[in-house]
Amino acid sequence: MATKDSAKDATASWRRIEPLELTPILEAALEGFYDNGFHGTSVREIARRVGVTIPALYYHHQSKEGILLALLEVSTSDVLARAHTAYADGGDDPRQQLANVVEAIVLRMTTRSRLAALEGEVRYLSPENRQRYRVVRKGVEELVLGIVTEGAERGVFSVADIPETTRALLAMCQSIPRWYHAEGELTPAEVAQKYAVIALNTVGCKPSRKRAR
Repeated sequence: MATKDSAKDATASWRRIEPLELTPILEAALEGFYDNGFHGTSVREIARRVGVTIPALYYHHQSKEGILLALLEVSTSDVLARAHTAYADGGDDPRQQLANVVEAIVLRMTTRSRLAALEGEVRYLSPENRQRYRVVRKGVEELVLGIVTEGAERGVFSVADIPETTRALLAMCQSIPRWYHAEGELTPAEVAQKYAVIALNTVGCKPSRKRAR
């Protein structure tokens, strides 16, 4: 039988971001793409970083684009799962739901900034692979859109344009990898909490919630 404390730990798991486990090839590719960009990183360079031959690398991934897609799918699936858990932890309160989801997204953007920064390389995907990526990413947008819509319908939020407000909230979060540095003044948790407040202000709602820690 689960205890009250264990249930609390489970619902707050979205705030704990453990070290990401990637295969050696994906880890090497992530480092290369972050340092030199997708076009600036050759398959030969990735193989060299891993310590394998190019044919061995192609055995696991058909192309460099396939490696990028694999990393993007890991990234978007991770943030989507965390966002849904954070949403559930908000109960029936749109304010808490939105604050939690934004906090979850920002925690992931700051703690796994190298992975999050890969979204800038999506333009190099083929149309087919770009669509595969967008299907997963769309899940995050639909979750936030649903929260903002529900909050507006219940009079909790004051929003003139729900779709555009949703896109603005997500764009705000997605821009974080462009400026955030781990050695900066703010910790990931501090940035996440600030952005949660900004999100609530954006939808016309003053933060009046108790934050579980």
